[in-house]
Amino acid sequence: MEIKTRSVEQTLLPLVSQITTLINHKDNTKKSDKTLQAIQRVGQAVNLAVGRFVKVGEAIANENWDLKEEINIACIEAKQAGETIAALTDITNLNHLESDGQITIFTDKTGVIKAARLLLSSVTKVLLLADRVVIKQIITSRNKVLATMERLEKVNSFQEFVQIFSQFGNEMVEFAHLSGDRQNDLKDEKKKAEMAAARAVLEKCTMMLLTASKTCLRHPNCESAHKNKEGVFDRMKVALDKVIEIVTDCKPNGETDISSVSIFTGIKEFKMNIEALRENLYFQSKENLSVTLEVILERTEDFTDSAYTSHEHRERILELSTQARMELQQLISVWSQAQSKKTKSIAEELELSILKISHSLNELKKELHSTATQLAADLLKYHADHVVLKALKLTGVEGNLEALAEYACKLSEQKEQLVETCRLLRHISGTEPMEITCIHAEETFQVTGQQIISAAETLTLHPSSKIAKENLDVFCEAWESQISDMSTLLREISDVFEGRRGEKYGYLSLPKPMKNNANLKSLKPDKPDSEEQAKIAKLGLKLGLLTSDADCEIEKWEDQENEIVQYGRNMSSMAYSLYLFTRGEGPLKTSQDLIHQLEVFAAEGLKLTSSVQAFSKQLKDDDKLMLLLEINKLIPLCHQLQTVTKTSLQNKVFLKVDKCITKTRSMMALLVQLLSLCYKLLKKLQMENNGWVSVTNKDSMDGKI
Repeated sequence: MEIKTRSVEQTLLPLVSQITTLINHKDNTKKSDKTLQAIQRVGQAVNLAVGRFVKVGEAIANENWDLKEEINIACIEAKQAGETIAALTDITNLNHLESDGQITIFTDKTGVIKAARLLLSSVTKVLLLADRVVIKQIITSRNKVLATMERLEKVNSFQEFVQIFSQFGNEMVEFAHLSGDRQNDLKDEKKKAEMAAARAVLEKCTMMLLTASKTCLRHPNCESAHKNKEGVFDRMKVALDKVIEIVTDCKPNGETDISSVSIFTGIKEFKMNIEALRENLYFQSKENLSVTLEVILERTEDFTDSAYTSHEHRERILELSTQARMELQQLISVWSQAQSKKTKSIAEELELSILKISHSLNELKKELHSTATQLAADLLKYHADHVVLKALKLTGVEGNLEALAEYACKLSEQKEQLVETCRLLRHISGTEPMEITCIHAEETFQVTGQQIISAAETLTLHPSSKIAKENLDVFCEAWESQISDMSTLLREISDVFEGRRGEKYGYLSLPKPMKNNANLKSLKPDKPDSEEQAKIAKLGLKLGLLTSDADCEIEKWEDQENEIVQYGRNMSSMAYSLYLFTRGEGPLKTSQDLIHQLEVFAAEGLKLTSSVQAFSKQLKDDDKLMLLLEINKLIPLCHQLQTVTKTSLQNKVFLKVDKCITKTRSMMALLVQLLSLCYKLLKKLQMENNGWVSVTNKDSMDGKI
């Protein structure tokens, strides 16, 4: 409803603006018949748009009894205003024909102005009330997610977990939709960045929660597995609280905002203060200016005290800090003289002092930027191969506890390096949204690093556990994803510093340009807007959650070599790659990679239907019919997906991606149902036969059991 209301508002305001322009004409303005008809169309269009707006408002009122009366009153006012505007612009009501064949309109200009103002006022009231409804919806959705999370924390059986997690997935999709719409509506870029960071945590943690919980259920007495799971739950709760804090615009327990403490922000404010002296010598006290500079220079100790800062950079930062202090003292001296005697020479000396200290601070900014970005680039390059992660995985499979301790120590060192680098990048990020992104990266490395170690410990203690291995893989992927995000962040920081603000790197971008120029040229015209990215992000999240549901169904099967299971697992794995692609991650790098993957996915779906059909031959008529009905839903979807992948949309890359992911999501939803139904029918068949029946193997394909 929020989206509908917003779209109607966008229709109303330009039309009201047109009416305002018309009524601002001089009273003696005469209009031709053609102009009058245009005016009438505008009035009618406004009235129709108001009618649509009122219907949405009334629907919102009917679903929210606590606000019903207020919304209905505002809707009545809007409706009256729309009808008044339509009546005052209706040429059939104008009978003042002039001798030259023209008509003078808006004899009651005051009435039109009054109606337009009433319309804007009533629309604003409805939108503000609707906004309260949206906030309530988000809070209610968060509370549902928290309640289900509490159940997931206490679950002891795998079957119960599968059931509750399916509900949890649906609730997370609903929360993602509501919070995503809210994020798009936010005007404050800082809040928008905070919301994006919190939603990114929830999205990634949803996948982690699945494997961490399954590992705990499989190894209930393993302390590291429980520690791993608790870390995911804790982080998700913090992120959920953060979303509510943003939408309600209030800090818990009266906390103050301390995020704007970066060096670059401090330097920017300091320079504004000293430049203000040109206009007003009594703008502020000399003591405040000295204290402000000292606070900035104290923060540079994060660079000079860092073990990772080179000797040359450290010496240069200290030298520029000393120079800034000296030049401030000189500025204060000249400033005092300028206050006591105003001469041309003193004014020129003051200007020179301001320019000198500004130059020193600019040089300090350059040095800090060079120090942080060089350190980050070197660190990203050094850890690009993820040698430590690979070693931890191998150590876990081998069950080597001594090697685990060694590589856990190395990962902890790497984590501390990355955390400190993020802290330095925050100081030189240049904008509040990127400061938030740096804080998010710092927290992610801090938490994920420890979770990887606990996941590796679990695998080392249970080296043959498939779920423990899968769990470690998921956390390692999160680490690799954050490394990739940090690389993007580094480019953005450099762009801002060098004045290149035009290009933006979407955290949910879709097909990335390929290396050859032809492909770059073909992809460039179809850059997605924010709504397209948000839509693809939602589809991607749903797809990711469906792969989790499919994996849960696959886990139930005792015979993991069963063909139905194998095809289902393959499809789930490919769908997960598509989910990663919607985030700009994973093995699929270009739109061509995506199309090829979808072709294989559709082919795998058809193979699955063949295996299920073979299995259906062993069933009784009623069960067979029920299964075939499900198969008949999947087969056309497979063919439709094959058709879409082969259809050229003339550079409409994102439209094609949208269609493909929508089809894939529908197929995955059917896959989950098929796997569940096949498992139940297989169990039923086994009970009837009083023994284990292996189905859909090579013999069954030939009609043998």
